[in-house]
Amino acid sequence: MKDGFLRTAAATPKIRVADPRYNAKQIIELMEQGESRGVRVMAFPELCLTGYTCSDLFLQTALLAAAKEELKKIAQASKKLHMIAFIGLPWEHEGKLYNVAAAVSGGRILGLVPKKNLPNYSEFYEMRHFCPGNERALWIRMEGEKIPFGMNLLFCCEDVPDLVIAAEICEDVWVPCPPSISHAMAGATVIVNCSASDETTGKDIYRKDLICGQSARLVCGYIYANAGEGESTQDLVFGGQNILAENGTCLMESRRFSNECICADMDLERITAERRRMTTFPTAGAAKEAGGYVTVNFELERGLKEESRPVLRYIDPAPFVPGDPAQRDRRCEEILSIQAMGLKKRLEHTGCKQAVIGLSGGLDSSLALLVTVRAFDLLKIPRANIHCITMPCFGTTDRTYSNACAMAEKVGATLREINIRQSVTSHFADIGHDINVHDVTYENGQARERTQILMDISNQVGGLVIGTGDMSELALGWATYNGDHMSMYGVNASVPKTLVRHLVRYYADTCGEKELSDVLFDVLDTPVSPELLPPEDGKISQKTEDLVGPYELHDFYLYYVLRFGYRPGKIFRMAVQAFEGRYEREIILKWLTAFYRRFFSQQFKRSCLPDGPKVGSVAVSPRGDLRMPSDAVSRLWLDELKELEQSVYRERKGEAGK
Repeated sequence: MKDGFLRTAAATPKIRVADPRYNAKQIIELMEQGESRGVRVMAFPELCLTGYTCSDLFLQTALLAAAKEELKKIAQASKKLHMIAFIGLPWEHEGKLYNVAAAVSGGRILGLVPKKNLPNYSEFYEMRHFCPGNERALWIRMEGEKIPFGMNLLFCCEDVPDLVIAAEICEDVWVPCPPSISHAMAGATVIVNCSASDETTGKDIYRKDLICGQSARLVCGYIYANAGEGESTQDLVFGGQNILAENGTCLMESRRFSNECICADMDLERITAERRRMTTFPTAGAAKEAGGYVTVNFELERGLKEESRPVLRYIDPAPFVPGDPAQRDRRCEEILSIQAMGLKKRLEHTGCKQAVIGLSGGLDSSLALLVTVRAFDLLKIPRANIHCITMPCFGTTDRTYSNACAMAEKVGATLREINIRQSVTSHFADIGHDINVHDVTYENGQARERTQILMDISNQVGGLVIGTGDMSELALGWATYNGDHMSMYGVNASVPKTLVRHLVRYYADTCGEKELSDVLFDVLDTPVSPELLPPEDGKISQKTEDLVGPYELHDFYLYYVLRFGYRPGKIFRMAVQAFEGRYEREIILKWLTAFYRRFFSQQFKRSCLPDGPKVGSVAVSPRGDLRMPSDAVSRLWLDELKELEQSVYRERKGEAGK
């Protein structure tokens, strides 16, 4: 296991009812297949060693004895495997029968977890055969070895400290207070469910929602293994719907009515990072003690060399942007509403009926204008009270200038043009700067002049200066301090650059005004640029992504740095897989290093940001999500990146030598 990724599996063997020997063989074969695929935690269905549909045959001594003997064989087979597996079977204890999940690993039966909630309604009549399981563990003997028997067992992996497994069985998760709640509060990061849930119309949708919802509520991984073909169809059909979920997300789901073994990598670091971040998630100690939990230790990677195999899960290259078009449209509408409602409240509170926006013809200022239009419409303030100021200077192109003018006209705002060439030239003369030297002073002088004009006009009209900068720029410090960095309300402050584009496109698609849509589509086709350097042949010469790197990479880095606190090496590995075929490893590493350098060095700009609405789970406001010292040192992170750089160089050199 590397970088916290744990390979898990839910397997449905094709069984024979009341034939433990045959069923054990199928289970062992699936375990061996799982081993070849790198599986470390594997779950099988409820009572799969005998079949869930044995009915009164569960009362036959021969069946119970055979199941116990075959469980020993499965445990013995696990000795050569690097996994822990959970297998369902009936178990007799002190003259009573229990429906249990047996945990086996390293050649041993680690523990037996009984089912607590026995359904006895509709098609189910488990209480005819089984007794509810005890919560606190008892110790039973099996061939001289003591084995814990009880619901409150935590299987703790000694060589993977974040891996703590607990189990529940089928109906346990369907009740108002599932055992998995107590298990997670006691420290379990992965819940296993051995299930035999039959199929009825529409049940699969509810079942999936239930499992994913439980994993979200408990901030855990959830392995759900369901019975399938092979069970008796005397009255029921089992579809083998297996589900692997992580904190609300379905990582993998099997096809129904087709026995399958599904595998996916759960991210234990993601789970523990989320719990660490949530101050409302309880500490495990008290719950563990109150529940009388027994800890069972085991090892997974005995003598196993760490492998860098591909991560078996989808890694979204655009974590801020939903891939499904319908969901993306819903997200865009929601974000535009949040932005507009935030500005609406600020306008109401201050009594302002005027707004001032520096309109450049670029994406960010276009989005800010569209949000302001929404807010003004909500307040029933005339759009003419939105003052769009276009301020051409040395780097302004005809394309962006024309788009700014057309956009202001199409939305009904008031447009004002102020050419700042003369004032900036005069300012350079005042400070003794050679106008032919196109350095940072040359660029920032223009940005600060624009901000000064916006602030002064806001005083003239009694309005608010609306900030246009987005979260990606703030993370990189790609803003002129006290220039475009400053405003009176920053509507885009928590919107990443990759999402800005989709918001503008969504508005263009849904506004119902063709002329405005045409302008917005041309804005979308315009390269991202601050336009602070003179154009070449009338075209933009200064392209932001050539200077700071692709925003799709930086937004990927930003998400995993701030949302989960991942190490640079893990983010690099994920990025290589997410952007395979689009960026070489060296390019990904180059811009990841640039991200960390800029992110640490530019915190002083984020420490004094204007107010602005939070729209997603990641934000950089110093008053909420990112309370980071401006003088923090980046050495730990950059040192790790240096090691990665050397490793990538060695790999590349080795590939070249073949």
